[in-house]
Amino acid sequence: MEFPDLGPLWLTLKLAGATTLVLLLIGTPLAWWLAFTRARVKAPIEAITALPLVLPPTVLGFYLLIFMSPSSPLGSLWVSVTGDALTFSFTGLVAASVLYSLPFMVQPLQTAFETVGRGPLEAAATLRASPLDAFFNVAAPMAARGYLTAIVLTFAHTVGEFGVVLMVGGNIPGETKVISIAIYEHVETINYADAHVLSGLMLLFSFLVLLFVYGMNRRMPVRAG
Repeated sequence: MEFPDLGPLWLTLKLAGATTLVLLLIGTPLAWWLAFTRARVKAPIEAITALPLVLPPTVLGFYLLIFMSPSSPLGSLWVSVTGDALTFSFTGLVAASVLYSLPFMVQPLQTAFETVGRGPLEAAATLRASPLDAFFNVAAPMAARGYLTAIVLTFAHTVGEFGVVLMVGGNIPGETKVISIAIYEHVETINYADAHVLSGLMLLFSFLVLLFVYGMNRRMPVRAG
């Protein structure tokens, strides 16, 4: 038996890495705001953030496909600026994955920030630390467990995406054909041997991710403000 093409695997890891990095930059301030705000819009924002947890991936993918199509305002602007369509491209996959994996980054971070509380930040302020200094030197290290969980779960969740990436990216080798799409294609063509290999890799990866998260969370101390 020949080993299946691993191109989709490397593309999947590239997509997961890019998505996790973008969500770290977006999810950190959003989670911080949700952890401490008393604004009336907090509940609606939390609901919107959590939508991908309950919304069928194909529904989200369908609306993203329309929203990013060349005939939409965003898609038309993207084509005029870059010359390429946002749909059926790697960039489009990253954008869709960021939205689909948003709660896996935001919710662990929000919980971690709530656990840290305002006490350590107020103590840092009395020592004349700026808000940014207090965050990076006090809050972020104390929320390390939340960051670990958020990063690993976001990466793993992106690796396992299917419905959203199929709707937005299709099945273009080297561009949008990630490992979940490759497995589906192998099953459709009754190539169960290659499907077994790729599925086995996914199963092993998922188990190791969960084992790593649970193991590290048991070792890391809980720090509360």
